[in-house]
Parts: sequence; structure tokens; C-alpha cells
Amino acid sequence: MSSRVNHFKTIPALAKTLADASMALGKISLDKKLKHLVDIRASQLNHCAFCLDMHVKEAKMHGERELRLYHVAIWRESPLFSAKEKAALALTEALTRIGDNGVSEALYNELREHFSEVEVSELTFTIAVINAWNRLQILSQMAPGSMDSAYGLDRAELH
Repeated sequence: MSSRVNHFKTIPALAKTLADASMALGKISLDKKLKHLVDIRASQLNHCAFCLDMHVKEAKMHGERELRLYHVAIWRESPLFSAKEKAALALTEALTRIGDNGVSEALYNELREHFSEVEVSELTFTIAVINAWNRLQILSQMAPGSMDSAYGLDRAELH
């Protein structure tokens, strides 16, 4: 198989801008564990192996319980997630798989029960950025785990 495009080499300024956005998201008020759940769920929905691998490892390194990581795919049925986490995961699905009706009033009202306006915006940016990364990685087809040592993800001890 021929190698695919490397966005960091072809358009480094744009790739850096997206990387900078990701770094900025690391400084928002949104709980890091919740952000990892969002990144994992969007990556599952988008079938992005590289990002899913990376975000599961990051979540584990930041103290997420393994059983909860296994349950992200079944979050609706799982008793392991709070109502707030479920609202965030529902928004992740709604914005990752945008349907004809967008985000329903019911979902928006549910979000507002658990999140401030600022937090809803932070959550929306988090979802937008992971979806952008998923699309770039799906096209480039970087191998899952190929950047572990560069990103320090080998410390997750998930092999």
C-alpha cells in the first residue's frame, strides 16, 4: 500500500493551527475525564483507529477506569456514567452524526441542566476539534500507536 498524505508535511501551518486549538482545549474548564469520553465516542463513531487508540490511552493515564472505557460504546445502557456525562455523550453523537434536525430542543435543554453556556461552548468546540482530527487521520491512515513514544502514551501500559 502506498503511503498516504501527511497533513503536517503538506500544510504545516494549518496542521499547527488545529494542534494549537487542541492545546487550547486542554486549558478549558471542562473536566478532562469528560473530554476524553467525548474524544473516544466521536472517534468510535467516525471509525478513527488512530484517535481512538490515542484517547483511550490518554484517558487511562489521567485516571479513567478501564471498565468505563469499555462501556463508552454502550453509554446509554451503562450505569457507569452520570446524567451529565450522558448529556455530553448525546451531544457528541448529535454533532458527529448531524441529522436533518440538528440538535433537538430536548437535548439542548438536557445539556443546560448540567452545563453552563460557557461549558456548552467548550463541549461543542471539543467535539468539533476531535471530528476534524478524525477526518484528517482517517485519510492519512496513521497506524494506531505509531506516535505513542512521541506523545508519551507508552506510559499507559496498554499494549
